[in-house]
Amino acid sequence: MSQKKVHIDALLQSCIDGKQSAQLEVYNRYYKAMYNTAFRIVKNSAEAEDVMQESFLNAFTKLHTFKGEVAFGAWLKRIVVNNSIYHYRKQRKKKEVALEDIMYKVEDNDGITSDYVFTDQKAQKVMETMKRLKDNYRISLTLHLIEGYDYEEIGTIMNMSYANCRTTISRAKESLRQKMLIVN
Repeated sequence: MSQKKVHIDALLQSCIDGKQSAQLEVYNRYYKAMYNTAFRIVKNSAEAEDVMQESFLNAFTKLHTFKGEVAFGAWLKRIVVNNSIYHYRKQRKKKEVALEDIMYKVEDNDGITSDYVFTDQKAQKVMETMKRLKDNYRISLTLHLIEGYDYEEIGTIMNMSYANCRTTISRAKESLRQKMLIVN
């Protein structure tokens, strides 16, 4: 067993025992990745932070249910993804539309000096274009391409069959391609 695995197991046991310093260390290890996961789904920095905080609270209160069948980070990420989707759907029902979702800004790319800058700008365009996809397309693509979930896991998370999940992701990719052609 690796040192890191032993260390995280010891940390988690300390968290179960109520040690706040252990909880803080776990939080510091995982908060950036969990924030990024939440942000890609809810599309708002403040809301992503709220979802992330709520997810950590859920994880710490339910830590005794963690069986260790998967890595702790994967277990925590599942909580964040589920909370993010729940929060996003709840916000959507309220019909709140953020100003950045209505307005789309295309920046000029003159003066590109390196491949890295070009790649970074291209990635930013893809991420901005993904925000304009239908909700189920955007969420399923985020889970598949960015978070690395497979079709079966996404189907479970989004309450859809395996075949429907594959079809949705395929259509989402095509929709993204079409929107990217318009942007370029």
